[in-house]
Amino acid sequence: MNRSEILIIDDEEQMRKLLEITLHSHDFNVRVAPTAKEGMLLAANHPPDLILLDLGLPDESGHDVLKKLREWYTKPILIVSVQNNEEDIVKALDNGANDYLIKPFRTGELLARIRSALRNTTFIGLNSIAEFKDFQVDFTARIVTKRNEQIKLTSTEYSLLTLFIQNEGKALTHNFLLKQIWGPSFANESQYLRVYVGQLRKKIEDNPNKPIHIITESGVGYRFVSGE
Repeated sequence: MNRSEILIIDDEEQMRKLLEITLHSHDFNVRVAPTAKEGMLLAANHPPDLILLDLGLPDESGHDVLKKLREWYTKPILIVSVQNNEEDIVKALDNGANDYLIKPFRTGELLARIRSALRNTTFIGLNSIAEFKDFQVDFTARIVTKRNEQIKLTSTEYSLLTLFIQNEGKALTHNFLLKQIWGPSFANESQYLRVYVGQLRKKIEDNPNKPIHIITESGVGYRFVSGE
């Protein structure tokens, strides 16, 4: 049984009930809050393992709630919202959301995103080995192998792959990736990212044109998945 606790902050009663029933049926403990104020209080007094946060709250912007939570809350926050424009999605992800689901969404997709977020709260240490469907990364030796053959990566490619793996399942924005790998002055140099993602795909993907690991999130960035 999961028994992980999830806090739902959403003002729509029908959506809260649907989420609560769905999550309970999959063995999650659930708390609900219809307002930003109540959600913040519940999060502070009973810190959950994951928060589902709506952006359209009646008393405060969900974006502001996200910023306030990220001042102290380090576990996953998934945005669930009817707002589907790229600006809102990128803003939420840059402000610390682990993922963004647009309403209405499929139950299976919601559960998969939740499992992925919970699974990856444990940081992949530098002394560990990460194994995926068709390749392996030894962080101690800084060696990447594919089907027992070593893959030669540049320092930048290795740093990018490591960042993807450490954030498996999370949608990472172009802005975030550029700042992490090249620094703040490269925040708008999206061509750097396209080039290096393309090179990395050629080396780790069986079919770079149909990647199963480094997935493009249109208008947002990229998401790394294990491919299992």
